[in-house]
Amino acid sequence: MEKTLHVDGMTCEHCSARVEEALKSLDNVDSVKVSLFKKKAVVNGENLDDSTLKKAVEDSGYTVTSVE
Repeated sequence: MEKTLHVDGMTCEHCSARVEEALKSLDNVDSVKVSLFKKKAVVNGENLDDSTLKKAVEDSGYTVTSVE
């Protein structure tokens, strides 16, 4: 299963690394690819819950505008 999160507030590589680490720390997440330029994170894994993904990013200080 793949989910794409649109993330606001990332301004540098450190920001994208924080988002990546937050998402990778979740159960059922196999891989994460964050694009600072596109302001999105693509998450692959099993049984991914939108609200759990969103909370992990928002707890890191960023805003999720949508999850696809």
